Amino acid sequence: MGMYCDQCQESIRGTGCIARGVCGKDEMTAKLQDVLVYACEGLALVAEELPGGIPRSVGQLISESLFVTVTNTNFDEDAIVAEIRRTLAKRDELKSSIGAVPDYDAARWSGSTKEDFLVKALTSGIENLSANEDLKSLKSLVLYGVKGLAAYTDHAAVLGYHDDEIYDFYVKSLGSLAKSLSADELTALVLETGATAVKAMALLDKANTETYGNPVVTSVKTGVGSRPGILISGHDLRDLEDLLKQTEGTGIDVYTHCEMLPAHYYPAFKNYTHFVGNYGGAWWAQDREFASFNGPILMTTNCIVPVKESYRNRMFTTGMAGYPGLRHIPSRPEGGQKDFSALIELAKTCQPPQEIENGTITGGFAHNQVIALADKVVDAVKSGAIKRFVVMAGCDGRQNSRQYYTDVASELPQDTIILTAGCAKYRYNKLPLGDIGGIPRVLDAGQCNDSYSLAVIALKLKEVFGLEDINQLPISFDIAWYEQKAVTVLLALLYLGVKGIRLGPTLPEFLTPNVAAVLVEKFGIKPIGTVTGDIEAMMAGA
Repeated sequence: MGMYCDQCQESIRGTGCIARGVCGKDEMTAKLQDVLVYACEGLALVAEELPGGIPRSVGQLISESLFVTVTNTNFDEDAIVAEIRRTLAKRDELKSSIGAVPDYDAARWSGSTKEDFLVKALTSGIENLSANEDLKSLKSLVLYGVKGLAAYTDHAAVLGYHDDEIYDFYVKSLGSLAKSLSADELTALVLETGATAVKAMALLDKANTETYGNPVVTSVKTGVGSRPGILISGHDLRDLEDLLKQTEGTGIDVYTHCEMLPAHYYPAFKNYTHFVGNYGGAWWAQDREFASFNGPILMTTNCIVPVKESYRNRMFTTGMAGYPGLRHIPSRPEGGQKDFSALIELAKTCQPPQEIENGTITGGFAHNQVIALADKVVDAVKSGAIKRFVVMAGCDGRQNSRQYYTDVASELPQDTIILTAGCAKYRYNKLPLGDIGGIPRVLDAGQCNDSYSLAVIALKLKEVFGLEDINQLPISFDIAWYEQKAVTVLLALLYLGVKGIRLGPTLPEFLTPNVAAVLVEKFGIKPIGTVTGDIEAMMAGA
């Protein structure tokens, strides 16, 4: 009864993790996450039968539950079991209102232990998911895209922003995954996942910018001060806001890590003088960087790597994130804030962070800021100062093959601009790449969900240049992926009509040769090649 997980780019030998995940999750954790997905499918099937529409509470619950299963988010088995129980309780509540249960084994799951859940899940209709490898591949593409959707939609919901069409799509897509559908039906569902991804990223963009203001160009310090600090990682801006309010006047500084770096670009956070800088780089280096930080660390979402003893007693989780043995900060009460007093009191006893670098990182080039500079950008393109834009958004990871992205950034001609979002930027955002007429050669739009900004920028440039097709722009896409949110972004780009995307370091292993061939034929997706060869091809528009 070994585990099988193929949803991230780093799975062992590209054939799926079958004993222990590269991410660190063990067999039981992996199976419980699978059960939680199946429970969500069962809930969706019941919700489809409801008269009078689907309650928003169903979509929100599915969003939170699926977020728990995103790579590197939650390793806490007890927390996952609690989420399974919550999902099943909602299913039973709805079932009582319709009087009939869809013919689906997931709707009969019950039990009091993890092992009970597993036995009943693993002996249910899972053959549905593996009868045909191509159909299974298409279902995986939908499922992983929907998991990424769940993360983005949950972030928006935390700020009070909802879209019932997105929630309804959770029910439709998860219910479909439990049914026997044709390849054509599943392909249509893949494209609908992409369309919904655009909605979700637009919703989160609206939530962030209406709450905290449009990002502005900002230079962020990477050194440290002389006061104790708290380090916040992940993606949840509301958690950061609560933390900044509660640490104001305490003599404690707040630093960002990894995907929280773009928080510095939002005007609302610039009012906090103790919000002092960014510490470290991408998520995968946290085992070293957290040890040297010395103060408390707050993980608001993914990505968590196996926690080392050197900082275990200083690390906290909150939201959908979880890790066994770590203290978890509970959800905020209605209309209130999360209680971060435990981190604050601990920080007062800690030494200041140990400096690991000293400089600045410039970012804040989201769509509002870049469109404000549109005239300058267009003039640079028309004069030939800018020959090409290369979108190098996405994820970073541990593999040495990701040096490719550093080398591409370093070797691109001086008349190119790199557009980026997500933690992939840490492969090149500290390189001295210079500028073109005052326009930095690396324009960082923000977090991975801010890939939406890059799409908005491209569509605006298409309009400004009077082009009919986004693919006529001098833009190439060289994307790095790691987990499910990157799959969501990819499907959004495909829905927007972007073609010729290079994807690496490897193509997703859950794509069968036949499914991959369809993506190549219809959208021109291709694996990355050599640095020199890819640069030559991109500069030639290929």
